Amino acid sequence: MSGDDAPAQQQNAEEKKQENKPSEEPKAESKPESPPVSSTEAAATPAATEKVPEEEQFTYRSLVLSGYGGYDKVKLQVKKGKPALKAGEVMVRVKACGLNFADLLARQGLYDRLPSPPVTPGMECSGEIEAVGEEVTDRKVGDKVLVLNRCGLWQEVAVVPATHTFLIPEGMTFEEAAALPVNYITAYMMLFDFGNLRPNQSILIHSAAGGVGIAATQLCQTVKDVTVFGTASASKHETISQGGVTHCIDYRTRDYVEEVRKISPKGLDIVLDPLGGSDTHKAYNLLKPMGKLITYGAANMLAGQKKNLLAVAKTWYHQFSIHTLSLIQNNKSVCGFHLGYLDGEVEVILQAMTTILDLYRQGKIKPRIDSTYHLEQVGDAMRRMQERNNIGKVILITEPMPEEEKKEEKKEDKKKEDKKKDDKKKDDSKKEDKKEEKKEEPKKEEKNEEKNEVKKEEKKEEPKKEEK
Repeated sequence: MSGDDAPAQQQNAEEKKQENKPSEEPKAESKPESPPVSSTEAAATPAATEKVPEEEQFTYRSLVLSGYGGYDKVKLQVKKGKPALKAGEVMVRVKACGLNFADLLARQGLYDRLPSPPVTPGMECSGEIEAVGEEVTDRKVGDKVLVLNRCGLWQEVAVVPATHTFLIPEGMTFEEAAALPVNYITAYMMLFDFGNLRPNQSILIHSAAGGVGIAATQLCQTVKDVTVFGTASASKHETISQGGVTHCIDYRTRDYVEEVRKISPKGLDIVLDPLGGSDTHKAYNLLKPMGKLITYGAANMLAGQKKNLLAVAKTWYHQFSIHTLSLIQNNKSVCGFHLGYLDGEVEVILQAMTTILDLYRQGKIKPRIDSTYHLEQVGDAMRRMQERNNIGKVILITEPMPEEEKKEEKKEDKKKEDKKKDDKKKDDSKKEDKKEEKKEEPKKEEKNEEKNEVKKEEKKEEPKKEEK
């Protein structure tokens, strides 16, 4: 029933009752007639009397990938209705979310573990449990937890299996908790499950200033006398050196293979490769006998805001492949790691996370937060990471952006737009000037030709004058 229909039906019912009353019935005391009800008041009356269910009143903000492409494809939306809990699930009031390289790939349609748009991205977050479903015995309302899930965590409220949550240690902030799951589980399992890292070994860590790079470097410090080679732009060398990288290499100006060979001619024990393509070939060739290559990404496919088909094709064309006989003869091993395909391996993830949280409590590891952005600023957050400007983890926080900051951001956006317009006008004027110059060129040539003709005529006249 709509709000407009309800008063009319009530009035009709009252009129019918009065018609059916017997005429002998004594008249009641006359009451003053109530003033006529306006249509707006009539529409508001049922809303005031009828209580809207809590589930319908419930709203929360969510980032949604609307389609594949640039930063603007991730939009902030308001969802209505309280999410339903199934048995074994909990509802988390999200405080902070982690941004990962896989999220950048997903935005361009290059990450197959994210369902097709429209979909809410986000594989890790932290917050407080707001409700628990049936059969949940080890979690309660109010517990502070960090969460690891396939997707769907970039929002203010998330419903996940209780087994995907882990209690936050005392003293850990929500931002640190959101920075922990993906990067540290990835680094830990590669180093210790696949790599079997031991004292006095050597390792190459690409993107050593990124989330996984810093996590891997910290975990290497838990093993005695590990030599860490790390690639990063020169401006980040001081930070990663303080964090435990033994030899910093500027991959933009140096050949990292040559730099490694200068210091370690025999090669390395472990190479972590997130790049793919031709860099995987280089990584394999850098291994010493009994060395291990662990590949866990294809970052070389990401070039620009939108999908770059040339970069994708180039990476796939140069993709590494090897015959098992070569592995046998070279005494090397090649491993592949993808955390997204381990979402069903609850015990494996739990074991790794338990160890990681223990290391945090012991003070041996600590996530480095590069920057925090409000959900409204997700485009800026993705840009910072994609342009390789971050040192550590980029975090999204769900706290609404203050109005003053919004106004400032709008002013900045307006300045950028104005600058773009000015630059465009300058470019257009330059193009017009060039067009005018091109138009003037034939005229200049004509004038030059006329001058040359006059000179020729003058030269012809000179002998005649001399004869006279």
